[in-house]
Amino acid sequence: MEPILIGEGSEVLVGRGLPDPLLQERSGRQTAAIFHQEATLGIARRVAAITGVRSPMMALPDRDGAKTLEAVGEAYGWLVDESLGRADTIIGVGGGAVTDVSGFLAATWMRGVESVLVTTTLLAAVDAAIGGKTAINVGATVPGAGKNLVGAFWNPTRVLVDLDVIEQNPAGLILEGSAEILKAGLLGDEAIVAAYGDQGIDAPLEFLIPRAIAFKAGVVSEDPREGGRRAILNFGHTIGHGIEAATGMAHGFAVAVGMVAEAAISGTRHGFDHEWLTALVFSLGLPVAAAGVSADAVRHWMARDKKRSADGTRMILLRSLGDPVVETVSDEEVAHALRVIGVV
Repeated sequence: MEPILIGEGSEVLVGRGLPDPLLQERSGRQTAAIFHQEATLGIARRVAAITGVRSPMMALPDRDGAKTLEAVGEAYGWLVDESLGRADTIIGVGGGAVTDVSGFLAATWMRGVESVLVTTTLLAAVDAAIGGKTAINVGATVPGAGKNLVGAFWNPTRVLVDLDVIEQNPAGLILEGSAEILKAGLLGDEAIVAAYGDQGIDAPLEFLIPRAIAFKAGVVSEDPREGGRRAILNFGHTIGHGIEAATGMAHGFAVAVGMVAEAAISGTRHGFDHEWLTALVFSLGLPVAAAGVSADAVRHWMARDKKRSADGTRMILLRSLGDPVVETVSDEEVAHALRVIGVV
């Protein structure tokens, strides 16, 4: 496995199978606490067998059920029971929700312990586990709160992407993750866009995954805490998060619809060919509309998004393929974008 480096001290390994030993050498490590989903128990057991240290395991709820204060509280209690110390490691084995919450637990346990992430879904492999963003949701206890409002930047020392595991994802998970790969291509890797244009959803993941990760790693290395350029990675997410919260649509699908909507504003402002983008997204089998939800509902959740500022709604627009820009858009432009995706 050739490492893709992210800043200092963080690497992503993409290949077939898992390295043995799984963990880098670390003085004083006695325990590697593994968080997983029920569906990834088998992989978690494989991981436990090659950590080289005691590796207790705890199952987390699926998807955003793992990212609640209640679930995190139970996880902290388990870490107390397992006597996890400052020199020990937390490993997350699963999809984006598990990598998010495992990273958050590592960032906050004893003010920070080592985090290692073993991705099992395409979305986690190319997006959620890459770049050190960790987060939980507080909407269950703080009504009306947006997604991922509580979190920390905490880089894992190692992220592992086993292509054999990812390629066995169900078609729906492959499709959902493909939205984030396409996003990376639109922002800065024309070879990804060309592969999808030529081969559609059957474009080889062995080619796409390392390129998408390498693009994101480069952006994150330049701007670890999203003080500038890293914000471009939110393309499709401003409106996409509003759609996700208002409809319950899966994250990757909501981002696909969000990219179509935000491309429409890009077309009006910068002449970007948003009809071409819509056709490409549709050709992959991704959704391009969110009909049946009201604009008021989407706006309600957009207003609670982290990217909202006193000046208005910050959005990533495309001046051309590979040329993103962060701009503040008007309410009228948002209304136009929502109409394009069938939200009125």
